Amino acid sequence: MISTEKTLSSKSEVLIEKENKYGAHNYHPLPVVLERGEGVYVWDVDGKKYYDFLSAYSAVNQGHCHPKIVNAMVEQAQKLTLTSRAFYNDKLGNYEEYVTKYFGFDKVLPMNTGAEAVETALKISRKWAYEVKGIPENQAQIIVWENNFHGRTTTIISFSNDETARKNFGPFTDGFIKIEYDNLEALENALNSSKNIAGFLVEPIQGEAGVYVPSEGYLAKAKALCEKHNVLFIADEVQTGIARTGKLLAVHHENVQPDVLILGKAISGGVYPVSAVLCNDEIMNVIKPGQHGSTFGGNPVAAAVAIAALEVIKDEKLAENAERLGVILRDGLNKIAEKNSLITLVRGKGLLNAIVINTDEESDLAWEICLKFRDNGLLAKPTHGNKIRLAPPLVMTEKQINECLEIIEKSLNEFKK
Repeated sequence: MISTEKTLSSKSEVLIEKENKYGAHNYHPLPVVLERGEGVYVWDVDGKKYYDFLSAYSAVNQGHCHPKIVNAMVEQAQKLTLTSRAFYNDKLGNYEEYVTKYFGFDKVLPMNTGAEAVETALKISRKWAYEVKGIPENQAQIIVWENNFHGRTTTIISFSNDETARKNFGPFTDGFIKIEYDNLEALENALNSSKNIAGFLVEPIQGEAGVYVPSEGYLAKAKALCEKHNVLFIADEVQTGIARTGKLLAVHHENVQPDVLILGKAISGGVYPVSAVLCNDEIMNVIKPGQHGSTFGGNPVAAAVAIAALEVIKDEKLAENAERLGVILRDGLNKIAEKNSLITLVRGKGLLNAIVINTDEESDLAWEICLKFRDNGLLAKPTHGNKIRLAPPLVMTEKQINECLEIIEKSLNEFKK
């Protein structure tokens, strides 16, 4: 196998060494040190330009440093940044009205990070189960998929089966039932197994697991089963939402409106930490003052940024662009796969895609391929060993997609045996 070792500049090495010395070792970044981003491009500290094919895990759907979103942040930051929720501010109500009408819900509970929003949705769902559905206190259960990824808080890793995320972090939180991914019969059996089911928490596409797309019709049938059993359908669209998959929400591919919607990442265009939980009054009204909150949740800067970020999605028709370019990208990847046996599978929706590399999950081959992508001007990252997620900003053009396909093909050809 060819070597993909690239000598880093002394500037990059110094900065990487500082992170290694002074920061916790909870990430394993690709060795490239970035200092600027614009649109679909990022530049490293030595001025080399790259296509970004990760989009900060789908947080910068609108492109890096989108001027409209950045301007909204700067203008608000110069006026009022934080009041806490002890007082009203002049931005939050406008944002709450905008975001609820945008996604078709009665109410929103604003938070900051995706994991916070997932925790919030779990609390709301449990409280609804006790106070509205009538489940005996402390008996509520929530169904989840195997191989899920919803964050890394203690409660969330309690229903993960990723041992790296779980080992030596126990004891864990009870109240979750894991079922096989994309298996309607397993869902129906779980719903029939107990009268104490509060909700079904689902990623419409499993991003971290390797961009697994459920069978066509699964989500609509799952939602119907939840309705039949009076169970909340909770959609975690932190990574799949905000136009990433070619629709505003991934569940919209099957015309599903979730009971509880979780958003994060691109709701701010990657400019500021913003997340949200949306649902209708009969669910959200179980939350009363003092029962849940966040000092920074719903702050004026977050409100201004989120409105601007969501306006960009509509104004620039980014869902439509993601749908169109996703087809072109997958077609191009499949053509490469026909000529290069390194790719065994191409899957995805819109501009959330992955290629599966012809090796096992313990191999370093996908990592080596990503280093070669980097050397040739494209940044991507493996997930679960042998899968490489390909998720560029949604502002990309067809010409740029074709240039990226050339980089991908060139890089993979350097590994041909």
